[in-house]
Amino acid sequence: MKKKLAIAMILLLTGQAFAQDKKSKSKKMETKEHYTFQLSDKVTRQRVTFKNRYGITLSGDLYLPKNEGTEKLSALAISGPFGAVKQQSSGLYASQMAERGFIALAFDPSYTGESSGEPRNVASPEINTEDFSAAVDFLGLQKNVDRNKIGIIGICGFGGFALNATAIDKRVKAVAATSLYDMTRVMSKGYNDVVTPEQRTKTLESLSQQRWKDAENGKPADGPRNLPETLKGDEPQFIKEYFDYYRTPRGFHPNSVNSNGAWLITNPISFMNMPILTYVKEISPRPMLLIAGENAHSRYFSEDIYKVANEPKELIIIPNAVHVDLYDKVDVIPFNKLDAFFKEHLK
Repeated sequence: MKKKLAIAMILLLTGQAFAQDKKSKSKKMETKEHYTFQLSDKVTRQRVTFKNRYGITLSGDLYLPKNEGTEKLSALAISGPFGAVKQQSSGLYASQMAERGFIALAFDPSYTGESSGEPRNVASPEINTEDFSAAVDFLGLQKNVDRNKIGIIGICGFGGFALNATAIDKRVKAVAATSLYDMTRVMSKGYNDVVTPEQRTKTLESLSQQRWKDAENGKPADGPRNLPETLKGDEPQFIKEYFDYYRTPRGFHPNSVNSNGAWLITNPISFMNMPILTYVKEISPRPMLLIAGENAHSRYFSEDIYKVANEPKELIIIPNAVHVDLYDKVDVIPFNKLDAFFKEHLK
């Protein structure tokens, strides 16, 4: 069973899982005003842009508490899940945290959503880590932000990038990751690390050959859709849970790769031999908060990072919750804990 799940996971992440006639769109998405959550009436939201170190213009939403006053506030940079956009989970988190008194920036990662970068629908462990530091750049320049009180929240795959960014960027004073995924680990080793060296080699051989095809065609090839149009019923449980969020009115957004598109076929290449959490111990002495669902298929990522990280660190397991429950269920996500964590450590 674990081997079957591992193969399903690899196929999903390499864009080869569900062959559909409809291919992903390669153009930058146009602005969509649809949000998958209700904006708090205690919060204002404004669109912003900023550039990362590679010159890519990132699109973000800045959430501000209406009663912010004149005092400089603590700030949070928020992104994720992997393949999502700011109108989904990260925006919800930003709205909730702004309601609690933080200035919060939710942003689209490079090459996705309304952010720039060509080709479209590609990810990078280095550039997506840089995206968080660019968000810290932006926040530290705002007149109403105390640049000595900036933290990060990463959701799903961007939990891993958030930890990596915190390890290298000493301006970040505290970090939280919910439903953590280490994208480099899962793409390289599969779900629960069951991919054999032979399977890894076969995947790399296929990706290497695809590079020649892309070079000959003058552009990288789009993969099939990340998630199917409909479920057959025999999919792994985590696919059903992703579908329930990304492909239903609950969380669907046309700009989201997971809702409405696919990664490039060669997307996994840079993830396969670049472990992003090698230096997670260097987050210390800054605090780390990990939050995972009790029944989440991804739970082991948080537990493993907790074991190797240095203090101060905290791991919270949410009873009965699955991976995607921490995307949008405000009665499950421990926002009061996140509030207390950042208010304690951003001071």
